[in-house]
Amino acid sequence: MQAEQQSAAPAAPQAKSNMFLDVRPEGLTFPEPPVFASKEAERAHLKERLAAGMRIFALYGFDAGVAGHISARDPILTDHFWVNPLALHFSRVRVSDLVLVDHEGNIVQGRHPVNRAAFAIHSRIHAARPDVVAAAHSHSRFGTTFASLGKLLPPISQEACAFYKDHALLDAFHGVASELSEGELIAQTLGEKKAIICRHHGHFTVGQSVEAAVNWYIRMERAFDQYLLANAAGQPLEIDDATALLARRQIGSPRAGWFGLQPLMDKIIAEQPDLRD
Repeated sequence: MQAEQQSAAPAAPQAKSNMFLDVRPEGLTFPEPPVFASKEAERAHLKERLAAGMRIFALYGFDAGVAGHISARDPILTDHFWVNPLALHFSRVRVSDLVLVDHEGNIVQGRHPVNRAAFAIHSRIHAARPDVVAAAHSHSRFGTTFASLGKLLPPISQEACAFYKDHALLDAFHGVASELSEGELIAQTLGEKKAIICRHHGHFTVGQSVEAAVNWYIRMERAFDQYLLANAAGQPLEIDDATALLARRQIGSPRAGWFGLQPLMDKIIAEQPDLRD
């Protein structure tokens, strides 16, 4: 009888892995941020990811004429950043098309001009935030619509929780943000957060990798969509403060931002190898 009781006892629970913690079950392959042998290798990787990020923006329909830009800080010349050229569609951007600009507005490398607003905003963000590697912005459908409300994003979904108390609101609009003073205002209002909503303009996201900045932009756009749909249907309930903060820790970290875009990044690079040209 004792033997039967022992055999019927439940097995000890297995330790669960958490994809955003330092738990690495033996024998499993787990994506890790790359380690580079040189700064030149890091630059090549960053430019490939930046071009792929622009192709991803095209996939999501985040093209808006000549508006929209993604930038990435150069790992060698850290007061310079790479950005997409003016008037070249996101779907056609290749590594060789990227433009290297310094914080004074000089084109150091590249054969295309740069959107003036892109320089005014991204240069001020990169100057103010040494921790930021990349910044992303476009005039997406739901981002620009939600921005007209002039308020922060309520925590009504898991996507929204990634930005809970980690995004800012610039509650003003001064026309096209082509002046350095406007870029400075955006950077100052952004502060140490990873996203900002600019009233009547749209949203900007930043990250410690190209993947994180692009991923946050996509996730925030989805959260805006969810809010607008829920608000049209009724009165969406907000997630409580403690739970929203917990969810942000789980899915809103820099590592989660990098990790979350890996499947799509791999897909785009595999299917559109010309972006490496």
